[in-house]
Amino acid sequence: MRAFLAFLAAIAGTMLLTALLAYPVYVGLHAAGAELQFHKVASRLWQLLMLGGVVLVVWRLRLTTKRDWGYGVPRPAWLRQFGIGLLIGLATMLPVTLSMIALDVRPLRPDLDLARALRALGAGVLSGLAVGFVEETFFRGLMQGAVLRETRRPAPALVAIATLYSAMHFLDRARIPHDQVEWGSGFVLLGGILGKFGAFGGIVDAFLCLVAVGLVLGVATWWTGSIALAVGLHAGWVWMMRTTVGVTAADPGSPLAWTIDRDTGYTGWLVLGWTLLVLAALPWARRRWPRWLSPPPRG
Repeated sequence: MRAFLAFLAAIAGTMLLTALLAYPVYVGLHAAGAELQFHKVASRLWQLLMLGGVVLVVWRLRLTTKRDWGYGVPRPAWLRQFGIGLLIGLATMLPVTLSMIALDVRPLRPDLDLARALRALGAGVLSGLAVGFVEETFFRGLMQGAVLRETRRPAPALVAIATLYSAMHFLDRARIPHDQVEWGSGFVLLGGILGKFGAFGGIVDAFLCLVAVGLVLGVATWWTGSIALAVGLHAGWVWMMRTTVGVTAADPGSPLAWTIDRDTGYTGWLVLGWTLLVLAALPWARRRWPRWLSPPPRG
């Protein structure tokens, strides 16, 4: 999977380059009067380098058409698939939210009022759309599209991309005080952001949950020939998750507190089990609605 390795090299290479350049950039910014924290400098630097790395991979693999980016179907069909995905995303994650509330895993906040509920709802919409478009364009549009064009065995490619997608969510933000920053601090920071994988037992539930989510999104994109359905699903799920976190409060004393991840307060064993059921139902969904769950004919 040459394309997969190219994207992986872009991610790993820009991380290493960030570790090398973070200190001189940090010193230069402080000399110019911008007293930013070291981890923030490194984070912004990696984002810029990663953007350049993705541009380089896109250029090398010649991913220049709308189809290459996941936008190859006609606009009316794309918007229809997106809208259907959004509704399905909200509908499929609502039972999880209701279960959390009913089981007192995440009871409603005692100070919940209409203003707080509307803020949570609005933040959920914005977050869902931003995350859905950005992550699906990269992982399912560019990466998955390029990888699947190189292989006749989609299953290993879908699993590999879903695993990488999950892993990228567990890059921790380590911090180094200003008086301890030195030339090697970039590599200390690099080791810190990968620290969660050193205690994998603490993230295994959320990690597997996101792998399952990535598989659902990957299969949806593979079958439809665009990222529209996946963007809608992703946006709907994030919308429901952010809204739920905003109007409820996790109860660590609940007997079922272990079913949700401590960091996100939502993903975990409960969402994993439900997502696996959604994944198992996809073949039925494809038979039930073949017209909009089938890739368009190639022109």
